[in-house]
Amino acid sequence: MSISFDKALGVHQYTVGVRGKRAETLASNLANANTPGYKAKDIDFKRALNAATSGATVGLSRTNGRHIAASSSHVMGEQKYRVPTQPDTGDGNTVDAQLEQNLFMQNAIEYQASLDFLGSKFKNLSKALKGE
Repeated sequence: MSISFDKALGVHQYTVGVRGKRAETLASNLANANTPGYKAKDIDFKRALNAATSGATVGLSRTNGRHIAASSSHVMGEQKYRVPTQPDTGDGNTVDAQLEQNLFMQNAIEYQASLDFLGSKFKNLSKALKGE
C-alpha cells in the first residue's frame, strides 16, 4: 500500500510555498520604501493557493514546430499592484512602510503556523511507519 503525500500532507505543503513567495514580495516592498516611482505589490493568497493546489501549469508558446513543448508545473501566484492607502507624496512611491511591516509580520506568523502543521503531519506519518 503506497502513501499519497497529497492526501497525507493536505494543503499545508502548498501554503508554505505561497507564504514564502508572499514574504519575498512584501520584503521587496519594504526594501524599496524610499525608491521614487516604486509601486507596492502583493499576492492574492487565495488565488495563488487555488492555482498551486489545482496543479495549474503555464504553457510556453512554440514559435517553431521543432521546438520542444515545455510548461511550468508550479504557479505560485501573480504579483499585482496594491491600491495605495496613503496619498501620493510626490515621488510616485506607493509603499506604506507600516502597512508592509504589519502584513509581513502577519504573513510570517501564518508561515510558521503552516510549518508547524506540516511538521506535525510528518511526525504522525513517522509514528505510523514505526507502528507507534
